[in-house]
Amino acid sequence: MRQLSELDASFLYLETETAPMHIGGIYLFDARERDKPLAFSTFVAYLRSRLHVVPLFRQRLKEIPLRLGRPYWIDDPDFSIERHLAYVNLGDHGKVDSLMGLASRILEEPLKRDRPLWHITFVDGFQLDDQDTESKSFALIVKLHHAAIDAFSGEEIIGKLLEYTPKARAIETPQPWHPQPEPSEERIFLQTGANLLRKPLQMTSLAVSAAEATARGLIQKQMRKLPLPFPLFSAPHSPFNRQITANRQIVSASLDLSRLKTIKATLGDVTLNDVVLGLCAETLRRYLANNNADTERSLVAMTPVSVRSSSLRKATGNQMSAMLLDLATREPDPAQRIRRIHWNAVESEPYREAIAADRLTELLPSTMLALSARLYSELQIAQRYQPVFNLPITNVPGPQVPLYLQGARLVRQFNSAPLFDSMGLVIVAVSYQGRLTVNFTLCPDVVADGESLTGLLEDSLEAIESAAHALPSQGEDRSDYENSHSTLADDALNMMEGALRKVFSRFRG
Repeated sequence: MRQLSELDASFLYLETETAPMHIGGIYLFDARERDKPLAFSTFVAYLRSRLHVVPLFRQRLKEIPLRLGRPYWIDDPDFSIERHLAYVNLGDHGKVDSLMGLASRILEEPLKRDRPLWHITFVDGFQLDDQDTESKSFALIVKLHHAAIDAFSGEEIIGKLLEYTPKARAIETPQPWHPQPEPSEERIFLQTGANLLRKPLQMTSLAVSAAEATARGLIQKQMRKLPLPFPLFSAPHSPFNRQITANRQIVSASLDLSRLKTIKATLGDVTLNDVVLGLCAETLRRYLANNNADTERSLVAMTPVSVRSSSLRKATGNQMSAMLLDLATREPDPAQRIRRIHWNAVESEPYREAIAADRLTELLPSTMLALSARLYSELQIAQRYQPVFNLPITNVPGPQVPLYLQGARLVRQFNSAPLFDSMGLVIVAVSYQGRLTVNFTLCPDVVADGESLTGLLEDSLEAIESAAHALPSQGEDRSDYENSHSTLADDALNMMEGALRKVFSRFRG
């Protein structure tokens, strides 16, 4: 019995019908080197033999009545692998576009809470290209709930399930699995009571949850009257920050990773992650310009940072830090922008010093986080005022050696991340075997013409390459930029002070 962290639990409470909170993956396998296509039954037997390496695959949630505490992971006594698998044959339509359309529809559906929070669809009849007439290739569409993993641990799980050799491993008969007995209700309540004594703030969380229906209307009524302190919501308005629907679309493009490494070497004192962020920033800037949106103010991204290297307390779950990062999209030079992104990241908080999100959420219970997020959505703060940030961008380093599944080589992967209200676009970049795949998960009812992002990404990379060669080396006058940045910070502090005075005076009144 293992209790969810506050951060993990918040992903459960944030989930709605239009905002399922799972991470998705689409994995394309080339099975033409096999003697025969990989049968679905063979895949099931292989996965069954590997379940022991990922315990969460056989664990479900144990909810606490009245949300007196966070749920627990417990062994599912009724576990059946068949409940987590589906089979689809694309037939004559086994192309990438058909696969992505199928994946979008599958990823729109929330995972069922009465079983372990994962699902895999085996897609047969998939053709990698026009020459793939034998149809030996296949694809996997994977859903894993964000309460169980983050993007970094998700890649680790896939690595554990796959193989590092083209020779198919013999499928061993798994040892019989005996689930641990489900904890009694008495044990759950005793544990919950002990937790409440250690953390009295949880009682406040319970009170908030119990009174939510009444409090919601009062809070909404009062907050609509308040002049919110704008510096706390300092990201600009953008087409991405509107109410989402349940519709999803995944748009992806793959680039040669060596091109980004060359840009990094040319610019000097930047990281490869800075280059990836700069590439995303240039793509977004071009998209905004094409859609007649405001480009005068810089977009703000929320960039998750894994802390797994310095804290390996858990095998899975969310072990993340996060920082708000100015993407400097108002800077016209795309190469200079990468240097400014690097400066912004270093100046705001070095990655290694970022506060872990699980420590932050210890100060604020998950039910409060969920209520705050719902109010943020229902009050339409992102539309009426300004959003806290415009979109999340995650860069996940993947393996640079080929992976296999029973002799079939993983040739390409796409990844999706959950959207939530007022956040209609999220970017996940994943590297694998010398290629960087940039994935745009979007709500097509919010982000129009999403297909254009792939062409804009390639155009952006070419523009950065040209600008990087024309840019002076590190001899730029950084002091002017730093001084101007300090002035902007002073202005923001003054604005915040004035806004807070208005808020407090309104409360006193």
